[in-house]
Amino acid sequence: LAFSDALRLDDVVVVEGEGGRIEELTLTYVVLRLWDERRLVLPVSYFTQNPFENWTRHGSRVIAVVYLRVDWTVPVEKLREELYKYLQTNPLWDQKDWTLQVTDVQPNGLVELRGLMSAADSASAWDLKCDVREHLIRYVRENYPDALPRFRVESPETRAGVPWPAVDSGDA
Repeated sequence: LAFSDALRLDDVVVVEGEGGRIEELTLTYVVLRLWDERRLVLPVSYFTQNPFENWTRHGSRVIAVVYLRVDWTVPVEKLREELYKYLQTNPLWDQKDWTLQVTDVQPNGLVELRGLMSAADSASAWDLKCDVREHLIRYVRENYPDALPRFRVESPETRAGVPWPAVDSGDA
């Protein structure tokens, strides 16, 4: 593996859904230090016989992804502007790539927004996406609370234009 350049010390890889950094690489085994400080020890043959992701084979730069599901009334352009403004103040962003796109409209009235932003390495990308997610949630909650996810129920009364809860529920 070391001679083929498929793996190097300090590479960030994903194996069977577990992500970590190559800590030790010998002729017989590979030690993967996981995000929670556990060690996954695998035989070298695992890497020659099974697919794995190498996030840092030609560089450490990665793209972080954040998904938000909000009501379709959310002003996407305002969120896009806010994301860019926030990224410019966050030292974890490498100032290269970013975008905010509507990637899905769901049957329950929610839209899926995908924010992408680049970072210098996987650890920075993780922290950046947590920061961005928290910031966008706070921004929507404080500025567009009606765009927070909610369940919509259509009844004969709402279909007829009668605002809820105008329907008389009796003595209850």
